[in-house]
Amino acid sequence: MSEADPAAPARRPDRRLFDVLRVGAAMCFVGHGAFGLITKAAWLPYFAVVGIGPRLGYALMPVIGTVDIVLGLSMLLWPTKAALAYMTTWAVWTALLRPLAGQGVAEFLERAGNYGVPFALLLLSALTSPDGGWFERMEPRRLDPATARRVSWVLRVTTATLLLGHGVLAAAGKPQLAKHLAAIGVGDGGPTTRALVTGQGGFEIGLALAVLVAPASSLALVAVTWKVATELLFPLTGDYVWEFVERGGSYVAPLGLMLLCEGLSRRGATHPT
Repeated sequence: MSEADPAAPARRPDRRLFDVLRVGAAMCFVGHGAFGLITKAAWLPYFAVVGIGPRLGYALMPVIGTVDIVLGLSMLLWPTKAALAYMTTWAVWTALLRPLAGQGVAEFLERAGNYGVPFALLLLSALTSPDGGWFERMEPRRLDPATARRVSWVLRVTTATLLLGHGVLAAAGKPQLAKHLAAIGVGDGGPTTRALVTGQGGFEIGLALAVLVAPASSLALVAVTWKVATELLFPLTGDYVWEFVERGGSYVAPLGLMLLCEGLSRRGATHPT
């Protein structure tokens, strides 16, 4: 089998990228689905956007949660283009419900990992089944330059967007973020803690711009580490562990970008633009 054969087994870096992205998509949907089964009261304003009241909303939550979990697990067991198309669309819609419910555009931006990661996987599917095959099992293939460029841009914009969204929320002094810092003993729970949260926002906005303008594996690593550390504060301060799991795309988007940057570095190439 020749080196240029597109049907050749995936090189390890390309297989890692495929596996990392599908794990991130699975985390997002399993975590989101768990809240549906728990019947999270915070979802009620989103049902209200489309005229669904609390009673029906609570009845629909376990149904939505079950569908989300099945789709998430499908990414680990039988990933398909059809599932990814649905997951991308659904994640965009559920993220849009935040600003539609009056919570601000930054809430939509912060959830970019939820829709950006399945969309990146959908682009990878062009390698596995370019002419249909919506329900065929996706398998990793060696990345061609055009696909690598498209996937890299999606992960680059996704990483920058989720950092920007979270940074804007922090800069605006989102109370939940101050609560996280105070719960782990950072600041005084008052003005000092709020100032630290504002500073956190400035750092995240700066990191978002850096990733967008000049992506590099080192910057992507900083983004991965930062997102894992900050989102771990949810379970560490008493929230459900599903809050951390649901944000899988926020860790995987910069991690996938890092893998692409490292692969280009080994080949002696610059980042695709």
